Amino acid sequence: MAAPFDKVGLAERRFDTVLIANRGEIAVRIQRACRELGLKMVAICSEADRQATYGKMADRLLCIGPSSAARSYLNQDAILLAARLTGAGAIHPGYGFLSENAAFSEAVEKAGLVFIGPEASSIATMGDKISAKRAMILAGVPCVPGPDTALPDDPASIERIALEIGYPVIIKAAGGGGGRGMRVVPEAGSLHEAIALTREEARQAFGSPALYMEKFLQHPRHIEIQVLCDIYGNAIWLGHRDCSMQRRHQKVVEEAPALGISPEIIKPVGMACVEACRQIGYRGVGTFEFLYENDAFYFIEMNTRLQVEHPVTEMTSGVDIVRAQIEVAQGFRLETAQDDVTCIGHSFECRINAEDPESFLPSAGTISDLALPEGLGIRVDTHIHAGYRISPYYDSLIAKLIVHAPNRAEAMVKMREALAATRIEGISTNLPLLRALFDDEGFARGGTDIHYLQQWLQHRRAA
Repeated sequence: MAAPFDKVGLAERRFDTVLIANRGEIAVRIQRACRELGLKMVAICSEADRQATYGKMADRLLCIGPSSAARSYLNQDAILLAARLTGAGAIHPGYGFLSENAAFSEAVEKAGLVFIGPEASSIATMGDKISAKRAMILAGVPCVPGPDTALPDDPASIERIALEIGYPVIIKAAGGGGGRGMRVVPEAGSLHEAIALTREEARQAFGSPALYMEKFLQHPRHIEIQVLCDIYGNAIWLGHRDCSMQRRHQKVVEEAPALGISPEIIKPVGMACVEACRQIGYRGVGTFEFLYENDAFYFIEMNTRLQVEHPVTEMTSGVDIVRAQIEVAQGFRLETAQDDVTCIGHSFECRINAEDPESFLPSAGTISDLALPEGLGIRVDTHIHAGYRISPYYDSLIAKLIVHAPNRAEAMVKMREALAATRIEGISTNLPLLRALFDDEGFARGGTDIHYLQQWLQHRRAA
């Protein structure tokens, strides 16, 4: 467990200005939390985002580079220089970009600033899937069957590991993420080809050819547990959410809580996640991701950052996760104890993307008109407005539509109404897909597995 900061260390962590090292809707979300805490805000932008309205809402706005993310939002030196020039005492990385970069976390702290996220050592441990699995096993977190070591180079040894696990197996890059660097192997005949292809993909995408192997579960759901930890060893979990509605490993709709999982099953897993956080000295927010099949949980990875889908947990738990994340970074103790966590009602989040709803190709252009839903239990996290130009340089996510109601059935109705009231003109979006999905009987029943959306899309194309 990480040692608590002494009084000098705590004094150094008190900051009054936060540089937001991100863009889009998450930059707006962080600004809101900072404003509520009375903190000043520094926004950064690339040339492509220079005219974004959310940048003008900050106390300072600095353009740090060209449109390319590699030369702006991923430029560590430029971000650190911006913090120094503006007197920011902390850097919030949001999600994506540098949020899970251990070297950046370390560089921020070495510069005398506060990284609003975990320590570099925690990011490094959990960022490598093999070391993460090893840490989870030690903490008693259930894991997918398979060794907690990298695959050897010897073909015969690899074959023995696959036979011990039992086909089908899945090959994964140790440094992977975002659905990349993985292949399912249904039988022995395709094993070595899959190994060779995945090694090369891992080398190119993640800078390391290290792979590991696990049992491939046939019909699992994707369940997440949100954790929040301070620097004193206090840690809580904030319920669970279902993120099974995915296309090519990319989430489309999330909901909380996950349907049909009893407290008796989920509670020991949540407490094991909390214990794992204490063992690795984790601070801030994080998410444990599991596959869930036949009433059993299997750890797959931990995201050491704020997640896109955090609002559904905020809506059900009543905890402002982003605000708590910033307060923990300042050295404050958690205000919420585990016994105080009570999740109420049901929440859905739809990711609205600037993309063609059939081909899923990105759609750049200017939003000519915009109407967003309002009302009790409806929340929209976004940075767009009429006249906003969608850039081709970044992720296609442009808004998150979130609803909350007393139960899942009422939340479904509320989301249908909210989607019907949403209008974004001038570009293509996935709104038609989301509307159709919330009219689907299978999704309405709930409990669908991670393959459901992909199969649903295939049936729609064939019809």
